[in-house]
Formats: sequence, structure tokens, C-alpha cells
Amino acid sequence: MTMGVVHTVLGPVRPEHLGRIMHHEHLLSLTPGPWLAGGPRPGSSDEDELVALAVSALRGLAALGIGTVVDLSPYGVVGRDADGNNVALLRRISRESSLHIVAGTAVYLEAYSPRWAVKADLKSMTERFLRDAVDGIGASGVRAGVFGEQATSLDQITAHEEKCLRAAIRAQRESGLGLTTHTTHGSMALEQIDILRQERADLSRVVIGHMDTHPSLDYVREVARTGVSLAFDTIGKQNWDFFLEPEPANRPDGEFVKLAYHQSDSTRAARIAALVQEGHVDQILLAQDLTGAEVYLNPGTHGQSGYSYLGGTFTAMLLERGVTEQQVDTMMRANPARLLATA
Repeated sequence: MTMGVVHTVLGPVRPEHLGRIMHHEHLLSLTPGPWLAGGPRPGSSDEDELVALAVSALRGLAALGIGTVVDLSPYGVVGRDADGNNVALLRRISRESSLHIVAGTAVYLEAYSPRWAVKADLKSMTERFLRDAVDGIGASGVRAGVFGEQATSLDQITAHEEKCLRAAIRAQRESGLGLTTHTTHGSMALEQIDILRQERADLSRVVIGHMDTHPSLDYVREVARTGVSLAFDTIGKQNWDFFLEPEPANRPDGEFVKLAYHQSDSTRAARIAALVQEGHVDQILLAQDLTGAEVYLNPGTHGQSGYSYLGGTFTAMLLERGVTEQQVDTMMRANPARLLATA
């Protein structure tokens, strides 16, 4: 049994009370604005709409045995404001959905980072992350229960991203919280691990994110051999656009070219089954990384089933490929609980 406690947005919870866990989601990024409510309404704030939408989207999880969702939204992106103050909304979502929610803290790719984070040095960035874990994120009063998703770019790690990753590692070592990274399409995972080793991180407390998006299973195997955990955390996101920098403010009229990518869930399921067969079941965590901006690209998965896709359709795909129910439980319950628990 996993010992210690998990720091949820409503306070500490014993790991055995978490149920199955979706370890990488973004609960305040399910829509770009209040358009589903007909636009802004007098007497109703955008915050009210965000909370109501998240509570509604989460309502099918309990029936699937999922009792906890981890919100890994970095400062200034995927629904979190630049100072982290709106993390307080996760408390409302937790109470109204009757689900445990854990809040992460991190800084995203350099192109999306708040100016204060870009200007911060390593020492002040480390101190910021530690305050998030001890006192609360921004002015929310909500303690971070994990560091992440701490990001690096496609095929490179900028000096700013390295600074923030080192800060998260140092804060992780001092606080005892787990750490989840973001890789862009699985790239730079081994380089992240080099930095983790330089900072003397406990690799058993680290999850390398988005490894289900890398084109090579052999590369994923190489990452697994280092002892870190692997996040197969974009399940249902079979098509996505490259988000490497913000959209230009004044794009000219007419055609434009954009990069997009496809990774089928049949490939994800086959890779998980292979890794489980090879003895890596204790290193795999599962999630969907669902955002409203990308649901329209995946109408048959996230668009059809929402947050229930992982615990319903995709779990069945794993069972069809020889993964047992107990092994699914290990990936969705035991592994994330172990990473989230602190002494």
C-alpha cells in the first residue's frame, strides 16, 4: 500500500481513497470563452461558466471508478492565468463534482511563458515553486500537489526552459512532491533526464510526459530503462496541431500552412501492451490531456466521450490486447498514487 498523503485542492487525502486517477488534464481549458452560455451574461462571471462546464464534463468518471483528476496547467496557458490566482476555481470544481483534484504548478514553453517567469533567475524561480507547494499557487491559497507539466520545446531545450526545469527539480527535492514533465512530441526526453541526473533528482519520482506521441517505440523503451515513469497521456487525441508559439496577432488574409500530427489510439494501445509485456507496467501512467481547443480535431474520441473515453473505450482496447484489468488498475491507480504521495 502507498504510504503518506496526497495534497488535493481541498486538503490532504490518503492515497487509497483516490480511486483511479487521470494524472494529466486541464479543467479550466474546456472552452475558449462563455460561448456555450450564449456569451457573457449580466450577473454571471466567466468563472461561473468555467466551473459549471468542468463539473458537467466530469460527471461520468465516478461510474468508471475514477475518483481523482490532476490539473497540470502551467502558468498562463490551458486555462490558468499568468499569476495562478484562478487555481481557486479548482476547489469549487472539486466540491461540486465530488472528485478529488490535485493542482500542479509549472512554466510552459518559453514562447508561452509569463514575462515574470522569463525574467526570473534560477533561485527566484525555485523559491516561487516552493511557495506554490507550501503556501499556495498565486493568491489562490491552493497548495500544489505536484510539479508539472514542466515543459521543453520541440527538439531543443532553451536556456529559459532549462532554468525552469532545474528550478522544478530543486523544489521537488526539497518538498518531496512528484514531478511531471512536458515533452513536445516526445522529443528531448533523454536530455531532460540528463538534467534530472545533474540535479540529483530521484528518477522514481519523475514522470516524463507525452511519451505516447513519440514516433519510435524503441526510443520510449530507452527512456523507460532510465527508471523514470512514462506518461501515455494524450489518449483520444489522435489528431493535433503543433502548438510551438502563440498565433500571430495580425495574420494576413488568405491561405496559410500549419503543421499537424496523427497518432492513432490503436498504436498507443499496442505500445502499452508491448511495454506491459516487457515488464514496465509499474512505470506507465494514463490520461487524456483533453482541451477544448483540440476536441474539434477528435470528434470520435474526445468529442464523443469526453473524459470517459479513457476509462471506457480505451481501457477496452487494452484488454483486447492482453492487458489485464489488474494491470490497468496499476497504471491508473497505484502508479499515479505513488507519484503523488508525500511523507
